[in-house]
Amino acid sequence: MDICVPYGREEIMARVADDRIAGIIHPNPVECRDEGATLRSALAHTLDSPTFSEFLAGKGKTLFIVNDGTRPTPTAKVLNIIWDDIRDGNFDFIIATGAHRAPTEEEFRFIFGKYLEPLRRKNRIFVHDAKKADEMEFIGTSSNGTEMRVNKRALQAERIVIIGSVEPHYFAGYTGGRKSFLPGLASYETITMNHKYALRPKAKALALKGNPVHEDMIDALKTLKDKKIFSIQVVLDSKRRIYAATAGNIITSMDAAVEAANRVFVVDIPRKEDIVVSVAPYPMDVDLYQSQKALDNGKLALREGGILILVSRCRTGIGDDAFYQLLSSCASPREVMANIEGEYKLGWHKAAKMAEIALWAEVWAVTDLAPDVLKKISIRPFSSLQVALDAALESKGPEARALFLMDGSLTVPNNENDPSRQCMKPT
Repeated sequence: MDICVPYGREEIMARVADDRIAGIIHPNPVECRDEGATLRSALAHTLDSPTFSEFLAGKGKTLFIVNDGTRPTPTAKVLNIIWDDIRDGNFDFIIATGAHRAPTEEEFRFIFGKYLEPLRRKNRIFVHDAKKADEMEFIGTSSNGTEMRVNKRALQAERIVIIGSVEPHYFAGYTGGRKSFLPGLASYETITMNHKYALRPKAKALALKGNPVHEDMIDALKTLKDKKIFSIQVVLDSKRRIYAATAGNIITSMDAAVEAANRVFVVDIPRKEDIVVSVAPYPMDVDLYQSQKALDNGKLALREGGILILVSRCRTGIGDDAFYQLLSSCASPREVMANIEGEYKLGWHKAAKMAEIALWAEVWAVTDLAPDVLKKISIRPFSSLQVALDAALESKGPEARALFLMDGSLTVPNNENDPSRQCMKPT
């Protein structure tokens, strides 16, 4: 069988015998109605909130918080629906980068579409920079001790509108909602305090109750209790069409979107396999740092001692340097874990997740990165997917099969028949 695999905005192909393919996994098929109708319905039937039009009424500036280019959030599609309601108003946009870098020009166009130039002409787009201390303001401390410092623009605005998307997230449980503030608009120090909880066992995909990262985000959000906030959350299908939308209260709207996200992204598999190909598709293939999410989901379908093959263009390189420096400076995954136990730096949670996989499986990769870059962190590089698959199938013997996770950054495999499964039903 010829298999086409996403690679950046293109595809690469590999040929595998039918009996060596365990499955080709996409997000679950769902029925999408007109995207505009879905959004309009959510804005008219809000959850624990006034309607969108009612929320916008009154004087003062409205600040729109939008995701950066590493997320698939279709901000421009949302703007298509709400533009007539806001175009003559007093508003700004801020890109909630968290600790990520500023968007590239390609990413700016992905985020705003045809609205980019009109917004730029009026100087209405700002980019959050977590390391600019003078742009942050302290507003309180969570019960876990996270000191909430956020971008002053969020505090100076009369009201805030969040545009986000909800998908499974490998340590926060899910993206969306509260993540627009923490880490989205938080200071570097605040993000570091929160993300250290990613090292705890209950910080995992699909988990909200008992997840220390999520619960700290929610607790920190209470410091904004007097701020007027309206949340627009969407859930996408496998073709990046808007499948569902919710709007209104920041917590209620996210909770409702989680149910829809589970229908799309939690995919049952009959068993784990010896070989898993996990793809980080565009735009999640931006760098190795973001592509790690595909590894974390892919491991849930992999047997111990198996081979996990990452496919990601890694268009802009490694990404955040802290996790790579830790991985490349250690002689083994165990040394990585030992170093993290001694201290924590932002980005080291990525190193920890990658080291955990490397302790019980082989990690291979097909990327645009230089081979030496991958070898330094115990990832075996391959020049093509075909070569990697042929080598993996030969290595694991005639009974081995390969499972393809075509949207590995978002899709969570759920092995119902394995009592020791690492991925559990949503909680």
